[in-house]
Amino acid sequence: MRILGYVVLVGGWLMASGLLQAHHSLAGVYDMKAEKEVTGTVEKVQFTNPHGELGVAVKNPDGSSTSWVMTLGSATALAQRGVGKTGPNALHVGDKITVKFIPAKDGHPLGFLKSVTYADGHVIIVSGGRPNE
Repeated sequence: MRILGYVVLVGGWLMASGLLQAHHSLAGVYDMKAEKEVTGTVEKVQFTNPHGELGVAVKNPDGSSTSWVMTLGSATALAQRGVGKTGPNALHVGDKITVKFIPAKDGHPLGFLKSVTYADGHVIIVSGGRPNE
């Protein structure tokens, strides 16, 4: 009976570790061979773990607007790159920015953020687009 308990424990651990790795698979959602760029206005910024979120309102040629949602790395990883609520790389609602990102496979306005170009022209690399970022 004790051996069965160990087998169940180890099996559960292996399944959980597989789920955690699957969570970090960018290739499941994003087109890893593509890159897009849009310019717009920051609508929302969330610095959370395990992934933050950046909302960008982008004007369409017909005058309407599309809200793009950019998945960010963790708050810790962003802070290590100098991106946060304060400082020279802060992102605030209303800021004009250009973002480069890996687009969603299904065409939805969703992306995995790679870089931000601020209105003053300085650029910060947020992610290289690798699975563990």
